[in-house]
This record gives sequence, structure tokens and C-alpha cells, in this order.
Amino acid sequence: MSEHNIDFGSLDFGSLGLSPGLQQGVEAAGYKQMTPIQAESLPAILAGRDVIAQAPTGSGKTAAFGLGLLHRLDPGLIRAQALVLCPTRELADQVGKQLRKLASGIPNLKVLVLTGGMPLAPQLASLTHDPHVVVGTPGRIQELMRKKVLHLAGIRTLVLDEADRMLDMGFEEAIREIIGKTPKERQTLLFSATFPDPIRDIGRNTMREPLEVTAAGVAEQPVVEQTFYEVELAQKQTLLAALLFEQRPESSVVFCNTRRDVDEVAGSLQHFGFTALALHGDMEQRDRDEVLVRFANRSCNVLVASDVAARGLDIDELATVVNYELPTDPDVYVHRIGRTGRAGNAGQVLSLVTPREISRAHVLEERQGAPLRWKKLTGNTPTTRGALPAAMATLRIDAGRTDKLRPGDILGALTGDAGLAAGAIGKIDIFATRSYVAVARAQANHALSRLNAGKIKGKKFRVRTI
Repeated sequence: MSEHNIDFGSLDFGSLGLSPGLQQGVEAAGYKQMTPIQAESLPAILAGRDVIAQAPTGSGKTAAFGLGLLHRLDPGLIRAQALVLCPTRELADQVGKQLRKLASGIPNLKVLVLTGGMPLAPQLASLTHDPHVVVGTPGRIQELMRKKVLHLAGIRTLVLDEADRMLDMGFEEAIREIIGKTPKERQTLLFSATFPDPIRDIGRNTMREPLEVTAAGVAEQPVVEQTFYEVELAQKQTLLAALLFEQRPESSVVFCNTRRDVDEVAGSLQHFGFTALALHGDMEQRDRDEVLVRFANRSCNVLVASDVAARGLDIDELATVVNYELPTDPDVYVHRIGRTGRAGNAGQVLSLVTPREISRAHVLEERQGAPLRWKKLTGNTPTTRGALPAAMATLRIDAGRTDKLRPGDILGALTGDAGLAAGAIGKIDIFATRSYVAVARAQANHALSRLNAGKIKGKKFRVRTI
């Protein structure tokens, strides 16, 4: 692989000579100056070169590969011409939204998101007409490819986004099979926060003299402070509440090893006044979606999760990760702590360790090659119910994209008839048949009663607090 470092300075996108349609998309997405990874990779990507880039979340990588794959598309040719593989459904949805925005100046361009965890029938129906761009998770793409309903023979650009996470999740075999069904003369773009040997192996075997670039600042890893607390099993739930009460993180994920612990710990934290929610693999997809929406919009400040369920979690500004129990596999510990300290933010990891888990701590110490930092837990147990509720509350509206509802319609109803200040309204998420809006907790009841009494976009919809 060739190394290439160019000092492009802070160039604006106008210097790239993009088509008018793509330039319109850049403006619609609100981009002004290129980030370092965009400045270093885009000239080569637009020229058709293969690129392997070390780029973490928050570096602007989606715009880099998005503009590249859209540049090579022929909108008049109705077949799949670009494929983006992502590790999780949530990331695939984010990438799909960003690509649609970048493609807003290109008429009749179809971007299709195909992921696991969703019903298969609607995805099969959506493939009766080939999309131009496919974004998906490896397992579902592999399944649809094997059913011969997703055709990859026309792929011009293949993107592996967050390749290290896809390999961590066991998708290497699926990725290799998918790559084998795409044309050899395609352009391949590989983005990864780290470069373990399997990633380099994929690069060597599937890419043609790739340009290798590194986003400025990647080497400056954010500080993740790890602290271990020895506790007795009988006191664990109470001491967890005390620790969170003492630390007061804005957002935290508590990892448990079993589904039973997930439910019990979430219930215990709710008892102590935290806005805590459980997330595990046995939940219905819609319920999982609601939990992730509430955590992302700050109306839940503690998420208690199993490792499998947390795969779909993609939160940049996660202040704290807590190990309610140390995992038996040290690789799982590494994956858990990678949830905090992302996109250049500092983070902390707090681990509660019972006597029977001490041997697991020793394994971690050997792996890290440095002594672990132990502290005594002396925090006062929170005894007041409602001591640390989340700042926001979520209203669910029983209407969504199928009702042609847009974020602006909900915002207008809340700031208009409901009389809320714009600053009291947080994130708005629109799904097919439901929508969610975060509102300052102190004003949630007022907003709820006004929305139920009034109309949104001239229609009455059922609204409730969740």
C-alpha cells in the first residue's frame, strides 16, 4: 500500500470541481470546509483510486466516500452501482440519510438501506426495482444476494465503513463472499478506526494499489480513564447507584453479562430515581428502537445493556461505561470500553468487581501490561426517589413518514399552538408510523396536553409520554 500525505490546508468543497448536482448536495448538507480526512482522500477518490483510510467516527468520512460514490454514478442506469457495508443497522440508517442529503441535487436517485433486525418482506418488495445505491449490514446483504434478489454485477464503488467493527462482530466471511460477487474493476474504499492484521489482509487481497491516508489527530487517542472497585455481590446494585450518583455522568451505559441482570439492574436504578432503561436481545425491534431513541435524545441517562443488544449503539458523546460485571472474554472488555472516548471526547470506564471476578481483572492487567487503578467506593447511597432524572422526556406521536410528517411539522406545532420555546425542544426522530420528540422534562406535560388538544399539520394524532 502506498503512503500519501498532502497538506491541503482548509480547502472548501468548491475547489474539487464537483458537478452542480453534487455541489448542491454539499450545500444542502451544510458542509463548508473539508475535514482533514476529506481533504486528503477526496481528490484520489474522485480520480477513481482505491483508498484505505484510518478515520474514526466524527472525522467526516461519510461525506468523503459519499461524494466519491455519487460522483461515479450514472442516474440513468437503473441498477445497483454502489454498495456501502456498515457494522450496525443504526450506522447504516445514518449513512443512508447522509447519502440522500448529498444526492438531493441528483434527480430520481434511489438509495436503499437493507439491514438485519428488520422484516425481510418489505426489503424484498423494495428490490423489485434496482436501487442505484445500497447501504446495508453484511449479514442481510449476504442473505439477499444468495436469494438472487440483490444484484451486485454492476457495482462501481464498494465501501467498507468501520471495517474493524464489522470484523469484531464476526462478519469477515460474509464480507469476503460479498466482495467476490462484485466486479474486479470496481473502486474499493475502506475506512477503519484501527488497522488490525485482518483489515490489512483484506486490503492486500481486494484493493488495487490503494492510497493510504490517516485523518489528522487519529494518533492523539482520547483519554479513557479506567477505575476498578472491589465490591461484595450482595451490595452491588446499591453501590452501582451510589457510584452513578457520585459521578453524575450526563450519559452512561451499564454492561451486564446476562439478560436477567439487565432487567434487575435497570429496575434497581429506576427505584433510586435514575431514568434508566433496559436493552437486551429478547426485546421486540420496535421496543429496542424506542430505547435507543430515548438514550440518544437525552431522555434516558442510564442505559443498562447486554453486549449483543449494544451492537446497535452508536453514540459519539458517551461519558461513562460501567461494567456491572467483568466479561469473561478480555476482547469483550476492550469492545465495551471503546464505546466511550470517541470522536475526540474524553471518557471513563468504571468496573464493579466481586471477589469471584478478581481473576478476570488479573487477565486484563496482564493484557494491558500495566497495573489496574483500584479505588474504594465510599459514595453515599441515593435515598431520594427522583434524585437524578434525565433532563428531557420523550413524546411519542402515532404518525410518521407514511403520514408525510416531517420534523418541521412537529417543531411548528410545539413552538406554535403549544407555546414552547425552541430551546425546550430536543431531537426529533421520524419512523414509518411513529415519531418521537424530546422535550425539556419540566414542560413535557404541558406539551403533551397541548398537542393532544390541538393538531399537527392540520390533523389530530394520538400523542403520549413514554
